[in-house]
Amino acid sequence: MRQSASRVEITSRAKGIGVLGASVLLALGTAITWVQLGSSDPQTSVEVTESPTIRDVDGGSDYFKSFPNSLPVDPSYFPIGVWKESLTDPSDAPKDRAVLINTYVELTGNSDIGFATNVGSFALTDEPLAGATGRVLSDEVDMWARGGSAEWTGLWPGQGEICRPANLGCGFTVQRELLKALPQQTLVYSNYGKGVTFWEGAENAATFLNDFQDVVSADNYWFTDPYICGPGEGGAVLAGGKELESGKCRLAANYGWTVSKLRSLINPALSRPVWAFVEVGHPFTENEAPTITGPEIRAAVWSSLIHGARGIIYFNHSFGGDCQTQHILRDACGEEIRPWVTAVNRQITGLAPVLNAPFLDGALAHGSGVDAAVKMHGGDLYVFAGSAQADPQAAEFTLGCLPGSAATATVLDEERTVAISNGTFRDTFEDGNTVHLYRIDGAAAACTP
Repeated sequence: MRQSASRVEITSRAKGIGVLGASVLLALGTAITWVQLGSSDPQTSVEVTESPTIRDVDGGSDYFKSFPNSLPVDPSYFPIGVWKESLTDPSDAPKDRAVLINTYVELTGNSDIGFATNVGSFALTDEPLAGATGRVLSDEVDMWARGGSAEWTGLWPGQGEICRPANLGCGFTVQRELLKALPQQTLVYSNYGKGVTFWEGAENAATFLNDFQDVVSADNYWFTDPYICGPGEGGAVLAGGKELESGKCRLAANYGWTVSKLRSLINPALSRPVWAFVEVGHPFTENEAPTITGPEIRAAVWSSLIHGARGIIYFNHSFGGDCQTQHILRDACGEEIRPWVTAVNRQITGLAPVLNAPFLDGALAHGSGVDAAVKMHGGDLYVFAGSAQADPQAAEFTLGCLPGSAATATVLDEERTVAISNGTFRDTFEDGNTVHLYRIDGAAAACTP
């Protein structure tokens, strides 16, 4: 760990369409679906403005092919990462593989990358290590150096003044100087935070997202951050500058909001992957802050995927709460959530070819109480749906492209089916953490433009 990834920094986890209201752009492309997060009216129809159109995943399915010795382009690989984990013993990587982690994002400085590669895992590192598949440029520089091109003193958080003059931002300078040190064609990844999602204007946020790296993410911990519901953070973008009420703040759909916010600022649109951060413990020192639960983790992950995330990274550290650890997914602190993380990772792994396959935009109409995405793979249609409100609801979905005859959707991993009549099916969502994954066999041909 270099100084930029100090304890102070980690505990702080706190073309451009600017998304500053409760409506967020779910699908970028010729077909646009707007979803009102937290709506209490599941009967409100989501507007579908175009006939169905096929949209490739951001960056394209072979995005990593242009980077030598980088991540696989095999459709069976979908990045499931863990942040700042250590590999100091041969047993560490197998423990992570047991919960289906396949990628390490910024290993600790005392780690042996060989323990990862020996089990077929991949690693993006902040140092030039043999066997690394990419480099980590920085973490949350938008928060500790802010947007701007002032001089960087070379210091990191906790070491003194970072920018000169101190009242100006130098985050762009930091990124440029770090980037200059990397070999050409290296896959570069950066993570950002509340600067990009809440505090910076659209121009500065877009500069951070577009000018320095090939893969990007932002860590908004909606379930556990003690400050994120405030009027200057989540409330600024989802409540008009007022405090965001708990039922609309502590909501899995907001993880999808974060992904869509980043995607809306990528220029050219859809040109590079956005990954999603999800916490798996208690990442803040304040003991009164919430600790995330298993159902919340699953829902946050699927909200991110529905909104177009092309990778998932778990924040694996608890700095407060009842069980403090740096290795939640390995040790006793993770006993309650580990089965949930394993289960959702198993779903992602099994559905990796589908997640890497194109979206079908504009095909599905549904109420505003849910978020949903349609995928096409192997002749089948997949509808991934998650609740966008805390209250229970009965949701209706209509695929207008399906023929009038009756059909059936298999609900994956639930051992049940739902009937489809004239392209419409219905299901119940018990709370804000409910997720249903549907497969409609042989339906892709009827909906292909």
